[in-house]
Amino acid sequence: MGAAPDARGPSSGVASGLREVEGFRPPADGRRAEAHPEGVSLVREKVLILGLALLAMALVVTLTVRPDSRGASPSGDLQALIQARQLTPEHVRAALQTYVPPGRYDEFLMFASGGQSGQVLVYGLPSMRLLRVIGVFTPEPWQGYGFSRETAGVLGTAAGDGAGDGSLTWGDTHHPALSETNGVYDGQYLFINDKANARVAVIDLRDFATKQIVRNPNAASNHGAVVSPNTEYVLEATQYAAPFPFRHEPVTEASYNTHFRGLATFWKFDRARGRIDVAGSFQIELPPYWQDLADFGKLESDGWAFMNSFNTERAIGGTLDGRPPIEIGASGRDMDYLHIIHWRKAAALVAQGKGRVVNGIRVLSLKEAVDNGVLYFAPQPKSPHGNDVTPRGDYIVVGGKLDPNVTVYSFRMIQEAIRARAFSGRDPYGVPILAFDRVVAAQVKVGLGPLHTMFDDRGNAYTSLFLDSAVAKWTLGPPYHRGSAAWKLVDKLPVQYNIGHLATVAGDTTRPGGRYLVALNKWSVDQYRNVGPLFPQNLQLVDISGEKMVLLSSTPVGLAEPHLAQIVPMDTVKAWAVYPEVGLNPATMRSDPAALKKRGEARIVRRGKTVEVWMAAMRSHFTPDRIRVRRGDTVILHITNIERAKDAIHGFAIDRHNVNLSLEPGETETVVFTAGQVGTFPFYCTEFCSALHLEMAGYLEVAP
Repeated sequence: MGAAPDARGPSSGVASGLREVEGFRPPADGRRAEAHPEGVSLVREKVLILGLALLAMALVVTLTVRPDSRGASPSGDLQALIQARQLTPEHVRAALQTYVPPGRYDEFLMFASGGQSGQVLVYGLPSMRLLRVIGVFTPEPWQGYGFSRETAGVLGTAAGDGAGDGSLTWGDTHHPALSETNGVYDGQYLFINDKANARVAVIDLRDFATKQIVRNPNAASNHGAVVSPNTEYVLEATQYAAPFPFRHEPVTEASYNTHFRGLATFWKFDRARGRIDVAGSFQIELPPYWQDLADFGKLESDGWAFMNSFNTERAIGGTLDGRPPIEIGASGRDMDYLHIIHWRKAAALVAQGKGRVVNGIRVLSLKEAVDNGVLYFAPQPKSPHGNDVTPRGDYIVVGGKLDPNVTVYSFRMIQEAIRARAFSGRDPYGVPILAFDRVVAAQVKVGLGPLHTMFDDRGNAYTSLFLDSAVAKWTLGPPYHRGSAAWKLVDKLPVQYNIGHLATVAGDTTRPGGRYLVALNKWSVDQYRNVGPLFPQNLQLVDISGEKMVLLSSTPVGLAEPHLAQIVPMDTVKAWAVYPEVGLNPATMRSDPAALKKRGEARIVRRGKTVEVWMAAMRSHFTPDRIRVRRGDTVILHITNIERAKDAIHGFAIDRHNVNLSLEPGETETVVFTAGQVGTFPFYCTEFCSALHLEMAGYLEVAP
């Protein structure tokens, strides 16, 4: 019989080995993560050794584990479980690599868009556990988001403008963007767009709550939000061209070409306030192509931004009139245009008073942008989607979905072509077009439907292939790789199915981390048990630490369609466990003047037809727990959770009223409503908050 197991358990050696095979390690003090000090070759050697160890584990464990008191061997149970579930050694390895034991934390956070849910999804990696849904553009009852005066005010800033009945209760989130310092995620703020309603939201990552929503006054839609390397600006690109300034114009070819425009909006971010400064923001007028994904330059290309476009054909559809659908009409040309924008020069021009104010925001005209060297085009393969700047800022990688290659533009070559005025012509609106062969460094054949590219810490690029349902791994050129190792496809991994975007650890920053990749797949088809005709999306976690990519796990998303995600080391985000002081208003992140500091300050005051209540919430009582008003009174409830214990959350709901709050420790929120119905209504805490399993409760009496 073998030796007794280590006190940590038979799997501790494997877990230790997994920890050692790190190409990227978040430091304990939360500073920017650094590359692992060991060389890549040693890391790869450890991966190989670990793989062999895992393959042998099931065979040798019987020699190293003693039987239990019943005479049964744990290894026998393990072998039986593996056989019963028809698991391969690869399955066992993946399970060990992604398993996070109870009480331990994931290494990374992934912020993913929530698609049609209008929210943001937060996952832990490598477990792929859903940790949080952040309410953004849609009311979120569990968090009480949209029900208090504070959160309804955030949502209300974007309502109206004559859209429908004046309210917007949903959004279509696509592309989250973490705030950056020197081109590296700093974990302070998160920005997210609403494609359907041309909005951008600001989320404070101290409490993971939405603080501001701004609506673009001159755009009808957008596609994404990206930040400059120091988060001076958040760039929002229009998706679908619309009349500019926004109004009604008939959709005819003549009207479209004359009156419709695209826009690049640079929202100024005031980091000290944690808010977008609309007055300091500006827009650049663009031709009526459909602008798509954007990315800011960094390091070598700092001060510039790059943006895709499609439908340079300016197709407008008209299927009932016998015209081709927009999708067909927008795919007629061989090339679309990569937009090359000198945003720093544009900001300087705006500061000098150039442009004109349109609907409250200064707009640099298309002519001014061209005349002042702010805007250039370069041909790019048709129907592009990905538009991604490499970690050093030296290349821009574009994936055209109708081209099997990724096209790599050199920033140095772009600058040389601009200086030499190496133009192949101008577009119908006078924008100079740089000659294709003067700006392209390489094209790499990766497969069908290239869409989005991310990077690792070893000079590799990873491109999603929508039509191939695969991820392609390829090597960048100098200075990342040289000679025959440069610009080369080195691996391809099938995913299920029709991948859209992908994310690697810090893969769009100046300091990418590697380790993991997440494929955000559009379809799941046969991957999960059918739960009705609305199928979940499928997120797949991939190990990219070795030469070959290895699929680790699949995660169904039954909320909506995530589009894009960003992955950050867990310790980078410094979230609060409780609000730092009792009575903090989450909307202002300051002490609320209506807050209570202790239960003895609770009171009810009537002023004419207004009844104002200062209420304390603490296990296991509301104080006061009886409120008497008359029909027609305006009721103002200021509720403070005066708890200081971690996770001591209190809800507050009134039966038959649209009142539902989530009050975290130290938080104050306000509810205002009119007592319109006579009756006696219970109110209660929607969270479990009593040792007796009796919810905190009380009564609202509405007398005639």
